Amino acid sequence: MSIRLSYRAAVREALREALAGDPRVFLMGEDVGRYGGSYAVSKGLLAEFGPDRVRDTPLSELGFTGAGIGAALGGMRPIVELMTVNFSLLALDQIVNTAALYRHMSGGQFSVPLVIRMASGAGRQVAAQHSHSFEGWYAGVPGLKVLAPATVEDARRMLAPALSDPDPVLIFEHAGLYNLEGEIPEDSQVDIRLAQVRRTGKDVTLITYGGSLPKALQAADVLSSRGIDAEVVDLRVLRPLDDATIMASVAKCRRAVIIDEGWRSVSLAAEITARIVEQIFYELDAPIARVCSAEVPIPYARHMEEAALPQVEAIVAAASQLIA
Repeated sequence: MSIRLSYRAAVREALREALAGDPRVFLMGEDVGRYGGSYAVSKGLLAEFGPDRVRDTPLSELGFTGAGIGAALGGMRPIVELMTVNFSLLALDQIVNTAALYRHMSGGQFSVPLVIRMASGAGRQVAAQHSHSFEGWYAGVPGLKVLAPATVEDARRMLAPALSDPDPVLIFEHAGLYNLEGEIPEDSQVDIRLAQVRRTGKDVTLITYGGSLPKALQAADVLSSRGIDAEVVDLRVLRPLDDATIMASVAKCRRAVIIDEGWRSVSLAAEITARIVEQIFYELDAPIARVCSAEVPIPYARHMEEAALPQVEAIVAAASQLIA
């Protein structure tokens, strides 16, 4: 059996299950309580679990992320919600310079079992300070695990193993996916160490994550209509990267396009390109292509925002050029 939920409802059900199943779990962040969350993800949870378990915080990402770290060190299992990835930069010291380093700096005596959730990505006309994709930045930091659920099932199932992890886990929820609907098998589980092949193919591998996954799947459909059989790999886990799944797919298809909503320069796409070249260069029949966001702050105007982001047409063009 399976149930059909929106991405938003799937995250809410994951939070509800976590709060109901473990008294150490609590949710904290801006507007998560009485307002129900900036994206309505936590709507109803305050009434169900009370203000000790669903805590509205002041507008101080640095402060309440630090409080979450302290609670985790004290034996709790906090879920910290940061309203957008742009605002997470206000908590950068706590995330990168504290949470990620405690296990190392304590010689393994302490760990920080903290989950930080945040909305990421563009496509909603909310301008530059609310629209960027900094997942790749965090994926470069040892001590963090970085997840990017792109399906309803992953949105529902990734939270539990993240909470069970003894070290800090960052979950990036692309804001453009909250209305996405999908089926969730009743007893499904998700391994937060592995990428997932979402579509099998033999001619070219499309590698992506988060909000770009639906675009990659649409591009694969267009390519199929033109006689090109594309395989789609959903990274899901940005740190640590699942090299084995990536290399197996690219070695089979011998061509690769990497779709990344981050900027092209010094990007996650660049890192994946380097790893493919280092590990399976002689399996390639064509140069690796990248489809990334334009190197500009994400614009507000709809037509400019669309022009700045990876789109289906650009993915199709990049893959087609590799086959020609």
